[in-house]
Amino acid sequence: MVSVLSLQGANAERARSHNRRLVMGHVHAGGQMGRAQIARASGLSTQAVSNIIAELQADGLIRQTGRLGNGRGHPPVQYAIDPEGAYALGIEVRPTALLIALLNLEGTAVFTRRAALERADPGTVLGTIARLRAEIAARHARSGDRTLGAGVVMPGPFGVTGLSGAESDLPGWQQLDPRAVFAEALDLPIEFDNDANAAAMAERVTGAAQGLQTYAYLYFGTGLGLGLVSAGQRVAGAFGNAGEIGHLSIATPEGPERLENLASRLSIEHHLADAGLQAGSVEALEALQGHPAVTHWLDRAAPALAQAVHVVENLFDPETVFLGGAMPAPVLDALIARIDLPAASVSNRPDRTRPRLARGSCGRLTATLGAAALILDRAFTPRVGTF
Repeated sequence: MVSVLSLQGANAERARSHNRRLVMGHVHAGGQMGRAQIARASGLSTQAVSNIIAELQADGLIRQTGRLGNGRGHPPVQYAIDPEGAYALGIEVRPTALLIALLNLEGTAVFTRRAALERADPGTVLGTIARLRAEIAARHARSGDRTLGAGVVMPGPFGVTGLSGAESDLPGWQQLDPRAVFAEALDLPIEFDNDANAAAMAERVTGAAQGLQTYAYLYFGTGLGLGLVSAGQRVAGAFGNAGEIGHLSIATPEGPERLENLASRLSIEHHLADAGLQAGSVEALEALQGHPAVTHWLDRAAPALAQAVHVVENLFDPETVFLGGAMPAPVLDALIARIDLPAASVSNRPDRTRPRLARGSCGRLTATLGAAALILDRAFTPRVGTF
């Protein structure tokens, strides 16, 4: 990793912030480290590392963990991240629910909650967040002045586009700048993205995509989104709307149909409702496993998803495509078992060591946890040129 000391034109405060993140990142990755070890890894001088360590200790972000005995000389003091030194807030907005999570610096969720929404307009969403933040403050008083920021994710598309008007849209948000709205309402630094990208990053941090650099994630929220990660970085697009795969036109025996109408939470709920069944929650949907109506939906959704995955493979060349989100694991497994991927794909390689299609492992809160992880990533990762 390049030291900020080698960069030109950086003002002192930005360089200081960059170097703090650099040190935090190395300590976090190493579990525990001594000053000399941090200096070697970061390229900073030992004196610079000592000064930063003193600041981080004073701020409660790292702590001493003892000395590492090496059999000779004075054993070096070891430092580690203090898990409760700071927190990150994650918020996911869906058309019918709001999910919130508070993570400590180790990425452990210390608070999670799901609140049903009668309507996902800005006023209702912000009022629900305020109520849940008050509950967090009551349960975790220490988090009040130690929250580093909030990651906020929601389904796209963002802004008024030719895709606006779908049932999975959030009412009243298209004419607004969501990042600015949440920054003002929460009075916190904000990371904003679509839910599928956040879910994809969560899988890279703690889930099935660990060790991968370039992959795709089909995210079942209310609709269907696509998270894209290339060389370890989220792919957002010019206006934040990359990955709106739910609006892809799919060939069916009855004619072209929008993918989201064939394979999404909304589509399975509508399909079951037509059969006189209610499945408004993951638990209710899981209880219907094996029902003929679910089997019929699976048989119709799988070919549609096969076409979508084929497009993603040939356009994006991912290491793997994952399925996950607000859908029971047995449903995802049943879909994967039914999806017959075409042989005519760049992903059909004899040297593959991973499956072309796999289930994510972070569960239904993956996008919520991923939203908070965006804040932790910013705390531990210096960005050359922006700090």
